[in-house]
Amino acid sequence: MHASSEAGPTVFGGTYSRVSDRGVVAAQACEKERAAVHRKAGNGAAGLGSSRDEERGERGWQPKHRGLFSPLPRARGWREGGRGSARAPATAGRFPAATRTEAPAMAKHVFLTGPPGIGKTTLIQKVTEVLKSSGIPIDGFYTEEVREGGRRIGFDVVTLSGRRGILSRVGSGPSTARREYRVGQYVVDLMSFEQLALPLLRNPDLASSTAKKVCIIDEIGKMELFSQSFIQAVRQILTGSGTVILGTIPVPKGKPLGLVEEIRSRKEVKVFNITKENRDSILQDIVAAVQSCLK
Repeated sequence: MHASSEAGPTVFGGTYSRVSDRGVVAAQACEKERAAVHRKAGNGAAGLGSSRDEERGERGWQPKHRGLFSPLPRARGWREGGRGSARAPATAGRFPAATRTEAPAMAKHVFLTGPPGIGKTTLIQKVTEVLKSSGIPIDGFYTEEVREGGRRIGFDVVTLSGRRGILSRVGSGPSTARREYRVGQYVVDLMSFEQLALPLLRNPDLASSTAKKVCIIDEIGKMELFSQSFIQAVRQILTGSGTVILGTIPVPKGKPLGLVEEIRSRKEVKVFNITKENRDSILQDIVAAVQSCLK
């Protein structure tokens, strides 16, 4: 008797068909003959059973035909990886991604910033003493409160040589003068300030030799910035190369001050933020930063 023609699904040439058991045997023999002919002709067609398929058969069963259950061929140099079923190059992950870093600009000037009364001027005076004891040429000015009966009545400009001049005083009432400069309750004596401060910034001795000098500017704030001549002198030192500024600037508050924000954003300026937590321990860091600028 003949076997039933409904023997079940059999893979043939990558498709499914229902054939008799005898037909299955004949089809397999035919397939072997076709594969042998192609191997002899040097044609290793993947769908007809190449020599690589035979090698796979030696290692374990692999389908000879690209049917529904056959895996896709893997390209050389690729491996499975990445998200989901994505494939990544075999070299992926072997070499770190190239990164581009820019060397930080070397500081040329040092500034301290912080809220009023935090101790910026006190630190400036201490740094000045350390630098003087090291024999470093230094000049400039700092700002000092003026008190009367325990009440602050204004500010003076004091040079490192001991000269003193008025920066501002508490006004007696609303401004009546056409050219009066005010910051809150204080009236700025612009002429007094310029007569004392500008010669220090324009001192030709600061650039008379190849050795760098230090210029103290405490501070660059609202009162001092009424002077356009002062602004120009500070900018000239900032862009020069013979003088290192050790100065102070206020923290941002209200309307931005042009020169202050310019200083804060300059790459060649090192800014120290003075707080109650660090003001007693930051002195050596400031001294080291100034000395580095002098090299």
